[in-house]
Amino acid sequence: MMAGFSHTTRKHPRSRRRTRSRSGPDRATLGIIGVICAIAGFFVLGIVLGPVAVVCGWLAMGRRWNGARPLPALVALVLGAIDTVLAILWIAGTAGPGSGLL
Repeated sequence: MMAGFSHTTRKHPRSRRRTRSRSGPDRATLGIIGVICAIAGFFVLGIVLGPVAVVCGWLAMGRRWNGARPLPALVALVLGAIDTVLAILWIAGTAGPGSGLL
């Protein structure tokens, strides 16, 4: 007699909510990390921390533009974009014709 094939309880959850991975960072944490990277990027390594803040903000928003946006995610996205643009302008201004490199 095979005891494992009839009238057993389900071993897999039915709802999608229970099947999500719990090991990844949640959206609130990504928003806060993005804000911290954006603020730190104004002082050091803006060319690196700016895009990191934009990506964290985008992931914290759920990778879409519509719907409810959490405030830290939106702040991280905007400050990260400003930080990246300022870093690019600073690099372009330093490598200009009067920089004394030649």
